[in-house]
Amino acid sequence: MASKRQLSGMQGVYLVAAELSRLGYIASPTSRSARAADLLVTDQACKRAHSVQVKTNSSKSSYWLLGKDAKELRSPSHVYVFVAIRPKAPLVSFFVVPSEFVAKHTYEERFGEGTWYSFTFADAAPFENQWLQHFGPPYAEEPSPEG
Repeated sequence: MASKRQLSGMQGVYLVAAELSRLGYIASPTSRSARAADLLVTDQACKRAHSVQVKTNSSKSSYWLLGKDAKELRSPSHVYVFVAIRPKAPLVSFFVVPSEFVAKHTYEERFGEGTWYSFTFADAAPFENQWLQHFGPPYAEEPSPEG
């Protein structure tokens, strides 16, 4: 049986894929074994491609947990989308953050024998709904009214 955390994570992946599709991008989930890429995204002309790591938070927490490799995984074509799912409006918020920024702003905290890596809501806030700024326009040119 899937854990609440696994279900929340998959919910975030599909919410991001749906939002990208709604905006006109082509978004495809990867296999769950793909390292650091939950979605592959391209514009309609397949001229710009991006890998997307989705992190979902469905609690009132002020941060998202990251993997230990978050400080090293950076590329101009790799983007994080942090998803906040809340019980009250707005129900879902998206924060589209370049991996270079995440790498520089990943917090590392040691607890006993373990280490936790996180990215804060405060650091994510300026990137809310920054789809176009990070993925570029979804169409090579504006579609004509005929199609």
